[in-house]
Amino acid sequence: MSKIIEYFDKVKEIFRKIEETQIPNIEKAASLIAERVLEGNNIFIFGATHSAILAEELFYRAGGFMLINPIFISGLTLTERPVARTTQLERVEGIAKVILDSYPIKAGDVLIVASVSGRNAVPVEMALEAKNRGMYVIAVTSLEYSQNVTSRHKSGKKVYEIADIVLDNCGVKGDAILQVGSFPQKVAPTSTIAGAYILNAMIARVIESLIERGMEPPVFLSGNLDGGGEYNLRKLKEFKDRIFYM
Repeated sequence: MSKIIEYFDKVKEIFRKIEETQIPNIEKAASLIAERVLEGNNIFIFGATHSAILAEELFYRAGGFMLINPIFISGLTLTERPVARTTQLERVEGIAKVILDSYPIKAGDVLIVASVSGRNAVPVEMALEAKNRGMYVIAVTSLEYSQNVTSRHKSGKKVYEIADIVLDNCGVKGDAILQVGSFPQKVAPTSTIAGAYILNAMIARVIESLIERGMEPPVFLSGNLDGGGEYNLRKLKEFKDRIFYM
């Protein structure tokens, strides 16, 4: 079988598993976010290295919810050079506290923490610090991966053990999913596509829930559609007190 078709099939299997096992928790997460938005709280998302792609996925894009605020840490995104430095920095304790101190966080806010293995110091500390500050934590992780590795944080905890709600991306330990002959290293990861699948579905449900409850939620219109830029500027101005990335 072509590895192209095999990868497509494996991803479809993961999507089916997500649909079979994760909808209740996606519903819970969406309901929590909608409730917090209606109560005037703010929504944040954080991920380190490749998990930061999920934070990029959710903000400032066509069809995206304007009230999702990404937390990007210098040195922990894939723009860092040399990029190998990110591997070292995501294991350093103390970073998350410093970063959260610089955001207008308050009790009742929500932090989404994306971390595939859930073991490294920075995402674990992000979750712990958020909980200590009275925030709700939603984890996007691989339970199979995380439950089969040890924590790299002094607490001994992993992100899924701290979160209020866990969204399992249903990936495998190590993330890569294809074996190519006798080549020892598996290839083709699934965490990004599965994470985006889960999170975009969750946000769609958030928007639906807010509309059901009488709110007109701010959603980005494509800037490449006529009138899109003007519409977005109006909405960004209307909700400027809850948007921290502009």
